[in-house]
Amino acid sequence: MASYEKLAGRYDELMRDADYVRRTDFVERLFLRAAKRPVHTVLDLACGTGTTTCLLTERGYELISVDGSEDMLMEAREKAQGVRGIPPLFLHQSMPRLDLNDTVDAAVCCMDSLNYLTRALDVKRTLERLRLFISPGGALVFDVHGRAKLEAMDGQVYLDEQEDVCCVWRTEFRRGLLDYCVDLFTLRADGAWDRAIEYHRQRYYAPDELTRWLTEAGFADIRVYGDCRARRPNDSDGRVYFSAVRK
Repeated sequence: MASYEKLAGRYDELMRDADYVRRTDFVERLFLRAAKRPVHTVLDLACGTGTTTCLLTERGYELISVDGSEDMLMEAREKAQGVRGIPPLFLHQSMPRLDLNDTVDAAVCCMDSLNYLTRALDVKRTLERLRLFISPGGALVFDVHGRAKLEAMDGQVYLDEQEDVCCVWRTEFRRGLLDYCVDLFTLRADGAWDRAIEYHRQRYYAPDELTRWLTEAGFADIRVYGDCRARRPNDSDGRVYFSAVRK
């Protein structure tokens, strides 16, 4: 079963503590600070169910939103209906094969989406494609998992339970790879439970190597931040944020 095939419909419920508004505030602040040009158009790469897309649309930006999961895009399109502002354009594409008809003033890639690219070559290709479709002087902002967070997840079992859905996450972190099995139980109208299992994999990338790949791809003024904090990251940061400028 593909990642997020069954999880997509319950993703927002299970991510209700993600604090998207605060994270979008931080991401917006970073791309406005980094960009050397006015920001009107924004690419939301790996947009998921479109929460960040909708928040930025309501703030007056014109969004192009891309994701590799048709199921997640379906949720995003539904969520974006009725959102104030210019309706976002949603595209079904993988990150390393990003292909737009025009350039954007800024691009964001949120919620550790780059970690889902488990080959360094695919991360490099994604950064190269981003440079191609970000206008000169435009900004790129993304986040990845911090290593301490991934190490702490090794061998853990997480339970998220609500009235009509129960999700069990089993995680293992070995040799830079995070593998997790998701058991999703959904209550049916007849009182029985449906069970679906998904397998996810992410890879840890160190800030130094990501900085090097950004430079090689044609980005400059690369800055690294802690988890929603305008300072250098440390071991307590679950996420590490990057901002860069397209040369």
